[in-house]
Amino acid sequence: MAQQVVTRTYTASIRNQQQVSDDLDSLGFSASKLWNVGRWVCDRVWTENGHIPGHNELTTYLKTHERYDDLHSQSSQRVLQELAEAFNGWYGKRRNGDTRANPPKYRKHGDEHPRSTVTFKAAGFKVDTKYNRVRLSKGSNLKEYWSDFILCEYQTGPDVDLLAVESVQQVRAVWTGEEWELHFVCKVEIEVSESPSEKTVGVDLGINNFAALAYEDGHSELYPLNCLKQDDYYFSKKIARCDDSSSDQAERLNRKKSARRTHYFHTLSKHIVERCVDDGVGTIVVGDLSGIREDEEHGESKNWGKHGNLDLHSWAFDRFTSMLDYKAEMEGITVELISERDTSKSCSRCGRNRKANRVERGLYVCDDCGTVANADVNGAENIRQKVSPSPSQDRSNGWLAQPSTYLFDKESGCFAPREQATS
Repeated sequence: MAQQVVTRTYTASIRNQQQVSDDLDSLGFSASKLWNVGRWVCDRVWTENGHIPGHNELTTYLKTHERYDDLHSQSSQRVLQELAEAFNGWYGKRRNGDTRANPPKYRKHGDEHPRSTVTFKAAGFKVDTKYNRVRLSKGSNLKEYWSDFILCEYQTGPDVDLLAVESVQQVRAVWTGEEWELHFVCKVEIEVSESPSEKTVGVDLGINNFAALAYEDGHSELYPLNCLKQDDYYFSKKIARCDDSSSDQAERLNRKKSARRTHYFHTLSKHIVERCVDDGVGTIVVGDLSGIREDEEHGESKNWGKHGNLDLHSWAFDRFTSMLDYKAEMEGITVELISERDTSKSCSRCGRNRKANRVERGLYVCDDCGTVANADVNGAENIRQKVSPSPSQDRSNGWLAQPSTYLFDKESGCFAPREQATS
């Protein structure tokens, strides 16, 4: 076993909720007001010159605004950073053809007192791990009328000991819809397994099969997207029946849909890591999807078809990859992101690069060496070979065409081979 420092987020309840909720409400409301002021500024700048200001520009614009001083300066900077990220995410989707994408909204949601998350960085909090208390700084405007800080008494889960962490990097006050809770972002030293071997597996994330895996020892796996598509269809119909898309019922449905998707990502990433441990894999090579919407030859937006574009833009590829990364990290397995350029057009056996070889979405046929493969598995093997070339020994290409298929079993909440799954 080896020691490694990693970042972890721990959730804690607030024991003196009644005593601090008013103060936290004020900070959450202040964060919402600052977001709305920044939202207005972004809209004006965008309307006038087509430019979306970054968070440093927003800070420059607003650091003298009275709303900026409602929070600790680092907390205000974080609000504006989140706003800039949200605007750039929206602009990226629109630029790449997603006509359904909307810019970030003003923080009202039918609530007369919206409570946004407030982030406290190093200068904005002080943790007393001996007595399980944390001091959260207020902005200068609130300090004039109240105490200088909020003293929260927290309670973590039985498996969390903040005394044992390397350091607490951030504290976040998060409104759950019913009460406030604290999130501690910590540097933690953990024991990880030594890297099992130099064996690799390639992972191709796609719009039909969520993941295709190609292992170095010559077997492959597919993880179809059926479960997420069924959820999208079901929740879209339920939300469409709501009187108002911003109603409480619609919000609850959206939260439930998001929670199910998050569970799917967690379960899949855990399953893949467990499969890699069993196979002695030391490196997981994942195709980098940062340019997936761009046409490689002309630099223009790819057209994946009406439903393909909608599916593609709704996925949280980065979110899944980050889950896979930290789960693999616990087992001493490295995750590498590799460009997907040409991986869908090249033959993983002979290297022949021809777009027409991809006969259809699920089939790849090489007109040079005669290889017949599942198109996604062929892409995954090309991704893997960018880090680890094929072994010198001859391998049958049957595994490229006949991958094992794993489906998400809703009854057990885990993945199972197609013949065993009940969903």
